[in-house]
Amino acid sequence: MKRRILITGGAGFIGSHLCDRFIGEGDSVVCMDSLVTGSMSNIKHLLKDIKFTFVKHDVSKYINIKGKLDYVLHFASPASPVDYLKYPIKTLKVGSLGTHNALGVAKAKKAKFFLASTSEVYGDPEVHPQRETYWGNVNPIGPRGVYDEAKRFAEAITMAYHRAHKIDTKIIRIFNTYGERMRLHDGRAIPEFVINALHNKPIPVFGKGQQTRSFCYVSDLIEGIRRLMDSGINTPVNIGNPNEVTIKELAEVIIDLTASKSRIIYKELPVDDPKKRQPDITIARTKLGWSPKVRLRDGLTKVIAYFAAKDK
Repeated sequence: MKRRILITGGAGFIGSHLCDRFIGEGDSVVCMDSLVTGSMSNIKHLLKDIKFTFVKHDVSKYINIKGKLDYVLHFASPASPVDYLKYPIKTLKVGSLGTHNALGVAKAKKAKFFLASTSEVYGDPEVHPQRETYWGNVNPIGPRGVYDEAKRFAEAITMAYHRAHKIDTKIIRIFNTYGERMRLHDGRAIPEFVINALHNKPIPVFGKGQQTRSFCYVSDLIEGIRRLMDSGINTPVNIGNPNEVTIKELAEVIIDLTASKSRIIYKELPVDDPKKRQPDITIARTKLGWSPKVRLRDGLTKVIAYFAAKDK
């Protein structure tokens, strides 16, 4: 039986790849997006498909969808520091009111619910690598708190709906993901570094560049999401690449792959910037049979080609 799936934030970076995956599997997709950070260019190739419907709507307001739904995937939210610092109230509202509204649709339609959470719920972690049982180290009133706490609330209300209303809910904690359809100037490390490298401009690295991240290519993430959807797991699951690199090392790899003349410059660390970020993916490996396949250099090569074409 083919499904009908609502994807909030469906015109965004990850959401649009999910639209592709489900349309490719023969499902019907309702893509909902306010286009604050999403883009019609990400989904324009799907607009003529009869299985695809686009609805421009802010999920922080009441959601009305006619007909049956089998799954609600809630991916709507600003997702880069530049975005959630620019839209702090929208970020808080989409994580709280938006999640409440999306859960309400799932409850009304007797649909399964999938929440896109984030590694940011761990804050600046005191446990390394981060496993799902770790409660995090978050500054609730810092500038990053609008995103961190919005996602922590989203997880809490999702589990409350699971327990109180018996909704089949899934929660993914997404670690740093990169790939085609990232915005060129969204403020995250890979787009920023690649664009600067392509133009032989200085690459800004915060602090001494020794803070670490673990970068997962988008196709690997989508496969992890797909497997989690069909699992019996209702508690949060980390999906990300456990291969940890420093931000300085990332910049050096990008300079090498682009044959750039860029040099690395150092800037002051942002407030509450996490010093470490590495997922423990034991649950994903053992219960979902999932692990990332795409090596960082291979994924970056694809992304560099994408950005080079978009930047013309």
